[in-house]
Amino acid sequence: MSKTLVLASTSVYRRELLERLQLDFVTAAPDIDETRLPTETAREMVARLAQEKAAAIAKHYADALIIGSDQCAVLGEQILGKPHTHPNAVAQLKASSGKTVEFLTGLCLYDSHTQTAQLDVISFQVEFRTLHDAEIENYLRREQPYNCAGSFKSEGLGISLFKRMQGDDPTALIGLPLIRLCAMLREQGYFIPSAV
Repeated sequence: MSKTLVLASTSVYRRELLERLQLDFVTAAPDIDETRLPTETAREMVARLAQEKAAAIAKHYADALIIGSDQCAVLGEQILGKPHTHPNAVAQLKASSGKTVEFLTGLCLYDSHTQTAQLDVISFQVEFRTLHDAEIENYLRREQPYNCAGSFKSEGLGISLFKRMQGDDPTALIGLPLIRLCAMLREQGYFIPSAV
């Protein structure tokens, strides 16, 4: 496969995940408006944004496979974004304490030559233990997950906050569902070293 592989993201977490597949790829920052539309569900939002991110990068690559991804966390009817600040992270973890949060990750593989896309939304659920104020503070001071939806890093100390996790692909929780991405790449005839 001669097509360039492009990750439409500047996320360190997504880049590190894609590196696990031992593929050559480049990264590019999609410049799109990520505002949720008024009547849009969380699932519709992450699917749309994943596709828009990939399509925005496609303008700069004539013959490439472009990976777009977008994620949000949902607690009840509320979408939890990135907290950005310590007080917001405290509030998110207090709200999640003893509850289940669903993470929805939109994934798009866009072929810029044919202008066709494969699109999916992968769900992963995290059930939090009942968290005490002191452990929330201790966790946030140690890991500072202020740029992570839901205010934790499951690949780090954040795992200690959970009672249970449920889903088909744990990498979806970090922001790039590799199992589904591998299937999409194979559909495009893309060589994945570990599969041969």
